[in-house]
Amino acid sequence: MKRIEAIIKPFRLDDVKQKVYSAGGKGMTVSEVKGFGRTGGKKEVYRGSSYVVDFVPKVRIQCIVEDELVSAIVDAVIAGARTGEIGDGKITISSVEEVIRIRTGERGPDAI
Repeated sequence: MKRIEAIIKPFRLDDVKQKVYSAGGKGMTVSEVKGFGRTGGKKEVYRGSSYVVDFVPKVRIQCIVEDELVSAIVDAVIAGARTGEIGDGKITISSVEEVIRIRTGERGPDAI
């Protein structure tokens, strides 16, 4: 099993959600987050004064999937999140040793 975590632009969430479900994803966890990458934020002007917004609003999506679905889910996230502009985000993939459904006690892929 793998955890796929993506940081994306907030307005792309609906597209990503639809494409992940179409690719076989069974669920996801979504969090509002703030951060910055190589660009270091962006410049804004407020009442004539220029300032730098260091932390840009983003959305973090987490999915736990079986190994054979990883490629399809990653492709779905890319298709839904890509705008071609700076700040489209990042995807990370990590191994998951165990998943346990609290309600039923199911373990492993059955608990996803």
